[in-house]
Amino acid sequence: MTSKYITVKEIAHKYGLSYQVVNRYSDSGLLSVVFKKGNIRFYDRRQIENRIKRISKLTAEGYSLVLIRRKLLGI
Repeated sequence: MTSKYITVKEIAHKYGLSYQVVNRYSDSGLLSVVFKKGNIRFYDRRQIENRIKRISKLTAEGYSLVLIRRKLLGI
């Protein structure tokens, strides 16, 4: 059974992103931390799958992280 949560390290590995990119997405408000345990941040696995796909698509279309955040959050 797969855990409901995923770490930055797992996200980076699964989606072929660097650790720094995942942190930038998190710091920009594109990915929401569900909880922390020590220095490890945990994210909702389903939300990450959807968000990473949308972020990748919008990035490929040339959107900046600021505009991607606005699109994802509807602001």
